[in-house]
Amino acid sequence: MGVLKRFEQRLEGLVNGTFAKVFKSEVQPVEIAGALQRECDNNATIWNRERTVVPNDFIVELSAGDYERLSPYSGQLGDELAGLVRDYAKQQRYSFMGPIKVHLEKADDLDTGLYRVRSRTLASSTSQAQPQAPQNQQGGYGYPPVAAPPMPAGPPPGGAARRPAGGGPAPVPTGGATRRHWIEINGTRHQISRPTLVLGRSTEADVRIDDPGVSRRHCEIRTGTPSTIQDLGSTNGIVVDGQHTTRATLRDGSRIVVGSTTIIYRQAEG
Repeated sequence: MGVLKRFEQRLEGLVNGTFAKVFKSEVQPVEIAGALQRECDNNATIWNRERTVVPNDFIVELSAGDYERLSPYSGQLGDELAGLVRDYAKQQRYSFMGPIKVHLEKADDLDTGLYRVRSRTLASSTSQAQPQAPQNQQGGYGYPPVAAPPMPAGPPPGGAARRPAGGGPAPVPTGGATRRHWIEINGTRHQISRPTLVLGRSTEADVRIDDPGVSRRHCEIRTGTPSTIQDLGSTNGIVVDGQHTTRATLRDGSRIVVGSTTIIYRQAEG
């Protein structure tokens, strides 16, 4: 069962129908939950090969009418949304610099049914600037802001790369070990056994993604040294490691967002 579905069921199951009025709001909690997931994906920063850090402090801006309806439940709703972010981070192997907090704020410039999400990365005083795994999020609020962790050296997102001459399979590195390539979508691994892999909503795509925000032939991954991803003229484009682009270089752990779906690119020797 998906993280969003579990979140929705938890809200519906709360004692005495506490959230009955919430679901009459123009902005639905599950919409906010989806926006928080996208905020994590779009602001993920690679710390090292083992850690990708995402924001942990979120502000959801609502219209005056929506805020009035939701604010009486802001404490419980904030806790539930923070739990959803924690669950999603565990699924995507994201880490945090400090405890997760979600706050609701009123924005007078927003009309009913519209909302904005702002986020930042904040560290707790005990974190010593080390990323925390999702399952370890505890503690209070009031920790000082810190700069985002440094990006590792490597080619910038969007950098062009050549395919191997003749369109053959990925080259064999020195030492005779072959390089394996695969992607992970919602916990499912898809091996890349050919030089190219087309992702899209069509049944003719090499990997089909059932997402209304994904085009029939959305993008193509090309394995090589380096591997690259190319947008195929999709409607909504692609986001690679937090950058909107039409073409980008991929490295192990690169995060690709198409529609509302996150794809993790993986490669390894041997």
